[in-house]
Amino acid sequence: MLWRMFRFDTPTARLRAVAFIEGVSYVLLLFLAMPLKYLADMPGAVRVVGMAHGGLFLWLAFATLALLGTGGRNLGWGARIGVASLIPFGTFFLDPRLRQEDEAYRRGEGH
Repeated sequence: MLWRMFRFDTPTARLRAVAFIEGVSYVLLLFLAMPLKYLADMPGAVRVVGMAHGGLFLWLAFATLALLGTGGRNLGWGARIGVASLIPFGTFFLDPRLRQEDEAYRRGEGH
């Protein structure tokens, strides 16, 4: 029940969801589409998954930029998300911290 894992009613919840989905798309690109391209001669897999991942990557970047400067988030916070998005499985390691930020936002401790 993935849709129950995320709520989309706050900016931090949306960022968390986008980070997770972007991470899934990156893993699919690297470990499914790329092997299909080079081992099974199916370049269409990279084209489709790559375009989806590119869009999600941009969405994550815009969502991160939108939250910079709010709730004590600084450039280091944004850079951490940016670097994690370049590392396979990196955004999954961000999830506990993003969940804490969302819970703090819901308690009124965030902006």
